[in-house]
Amino acid sequence: MPSPPLDAGAKNLLVDKLRQQPTRSAPAPAPTAPGPADPFEGARMPEVVRSPTFSNARPCKRIVTQRHLEHFHHGPLFAEILGILRAGNEAVRGKKLTDAVHESAEVQALLAIVDQIHALVEETPRDTDSASVSRFGNPAFRTLHDKICHASDRLMEGIPGLAGPEHARARQELAVYLQESWGNAKRIDYGSGMELNFLCWLLGLVKLGILDLARDAEALVLRVFWKYVGVMRIIQATYWLEPAGSHGVWGLDDYHFLPFLWGAAQLMDHPYLRPKSIHDPEIVAECAPAYMYFSCIQSINAVKTESLRWHSPMLDDISSVRTWNKVNQGMVKMYRAEVLLKLPIAQHIFFGDLLSFGPWDEDEGDIVEDEHGHRFAADTSHTPCHTEGQAAGWGDCCGIPIPSAFAAAELKANDRVVRRIPFD
Repeated sequence: MPSPPLDAGAKNLLVDKLRQQPTRSAPAPAPTAPGPADPFEGARMPEVVRSPTFSNARPCKRIVTQRHLEHFHHGPLFAEILGILRAGNEAVRGKKLTDAVHESAEVQALLAIVDQIHALVEETPRDTDSASVSRFGNPAFRTLHDKICHASDRLMEGIPGLAGPEHARARQELAVYLQESWGNAKRIDYGSGMELNFLCWLLGLVKLGILDLARDAEALVLRVFWKYVGVMRIIQATYWLEPAGSHGVWGLDDYHFLPFLWGAAQLMDHPYLRPKSIHDPEIVAECAPAYMYFSCIQSINAVKTESLRWHSPMLDDISSVRTWNKVNQGMVKMYRAEVLLKLPIAQHIFFGDLLSFGPWDEDEGDIVEDEHGHRFAADTSHTPCHTEGQAAGWGDCCGIPIPSAFAAAELKANDRVVRRIPFD
């Protein structure tokens, strides 16, 4: 739970403490990440499709090989994903979560959808029998996921411009991204790929002309996305979702990436706060209500013991960077290189009529999908993601099952014997 706000006296002391920090930290090498000098190079604003045509096919996964990934990289959808990332990044620069934000009727409808999914969580209790013997994903999550899938069309009918039978096919197209945003029901896990699906859901609404980034970008990040993260924290804690990947893939706190990227944008113009401030508990407590980055650090500290150096070495390394601008640029480079362009994660992106894969002339042959959602050529021996995917950084997108840190913290609080989570 977030720490209570400091009283006036403590707050004044904290402000003095921040002002005493040097405006320039000691030089430290920034972590390198592959990518162009401009991290948003190639980004373009999403194109609005005024009269979309839809086939009868639902969005599906198309990326199987490195050639598919290269095709996606050079296609319009990749540029539009970067475009919505950039729009959000620019809109929240220097802004606080507590600032007043214009909420259009469309944004309010999205907030209502997230609230209703939160209500579904409240009415779907954890399976206590399973929780008593396992720290891995709780099977009650599958019940929740089924409820979300069954409710998704009804929920999206509340969005202005999507109501009525004439928009049923558009809702069906977008439903895939909304349903896949809350975790994987088969593996009972969550990672940056599911977070990407939520971004793609928002992108689809932009392409339909329902959302306007010039008007809504700030509210989409500071209100809609942040509320989504809050509900995901509850889902992760309630059902003990496993991190997707044996190292949480590139979720910097086991699960998420974008709150750190956009959170760094919030802080780029801050006169006192520096990346190294995340190591000061008082500063974290005071700044968490206003800044995503500090709120994420607070969440990590609430469920994991010891210092960031031990359980979150990447965040610890990033804290040595001198400015938030450098942190933000590095985050964008890392996201495009290690999420959008890594086969183990990109293979789970869905493509349809609205978010299109684009023309592909090569014969793909027979493609099959295993129980984990990996797609591969039927005439090849299959070891999921361990060939081409192994060059992708972490390698396996699912990896060995890793227990939930939420489960470990809860069992420890209840004085039950817990084996330490392995960190390799």
